[in-house]
Amino acid sequence: MKRPSWPTWMPIDPYILALLGTVGVAALLPARGIGADIAGGASTGAVAFLFFLYGARLSTREALDGLKHWRLHLTVLACTFIAFPLLGLAAKGLVPYVLTPALYSGFLFLTLVPSTIQSSIAFTSMARGNVPAAICAGSFSSLAGIVLTPLLAAALLGNSGGGFSADSVMKIVLQLLVPFLAGQFLRRWIGGFIARNKKVLGFVDRGSILLVVYTAFSEGMVQGIWHQVTPLRLGALLGVEAVLLAVMLALTWYGAKKMGFDRGDRIAIQFAGSKKSLAAGLPMASVLFGAQASLAVLPLMLFHQMQLMVCAVIAKRRSRDPEDPEEFVSEPSRSEETRTAVGTGTRSG
Repeated sequence: MKRPSWPTWMPIDPYILALLGTVGVAALLPARGIGADIAGGASTGAVAFLFFLYGARLSTREALDGLKHWRLHLTVLACTFIAFPLLGLAAKGLVPYVLTPALYSGFLFLTLVPSTIQSSIAFTSMARGNVPAAICAGSFSSLAGIVLTPLLAAALLGNSGGGFSADSVMKIVLQLLVPFLAGQFLRRWIGGFIARNKKVLGFVDRGSILLVVYTAFSEGMVQGIWHQVTPLRLGALLGVEAVLLAVMLALTWYGAKKMGFDRGDRIAIQFAGSKKSLAAGLPMASVLFGAQASLAVLPLMLFHQMQLMVCAVIAKRRSRDPEDPEEFVSEPSRSEETRTAVGTGTRSG
């Protein structure tokens, strides 16, 4: 199996630069009036198309084959949808002294987002970990996040998420769940086309996310909500997110060791269980937060770049770890259990 490569040094993610550029355009030339209506309609269509692609890419059968390694996958899911949200709730005590209520809502939302797939695989491969397990764990997290993230947001964010009424639930179903299920249903017929045109479609869905960001930040500029964010508050948010990432990296690594996982599995758990997906979170935020989406996605955008930089350093150091024969003796059998999941074409970042 050819392992995904990752750069030996970690610059700022080019896609983050594109996102920041989109924010700059929205600040200088926000969509107003009819332009805002057109951008809003296009953004709604883009979100539905994104989740259709997510459904068409995700091989449910291959993901279910990975259930043989259920302890690892349950551990990652627990980190993503239990430990992260609990830490997010604990940060409530920082309001309003460190975080504003609006920034805290965005911070709590980032703790509810599913894990990544692509970067988790890349870092696990670089660190010589259990790559098939990382593929399955990321796939399970993305699949669960379609349902769990909106439900957790409704339960934990309440009215701060834009108001979770029957209309909000209907929007979630129509814009997220229905397109995703349609993609899953049509996968047997269009899966080959999507696999052959993976690179082109990658540009399409990333462009769709940029449109979602532009629409959200334009609305924020028109409503003047950016006056709520000062440089001091922004620095405080970065500090809180650094603590969150450090706690999750330590919890996934040492917690997995206490649970008896070998080195390869611990690496997969650490990189899959400590990450949050920007690609899945941004479209969800546009549906869940409405006019407040621009502030809601800011913590997620910052955390995404932070996790890439920090995990790149950790993966590089893990790649130089000496191989202990006794530690690795059980790894091949464990890896073989999830080997059937190799080839999943889902992307998430």
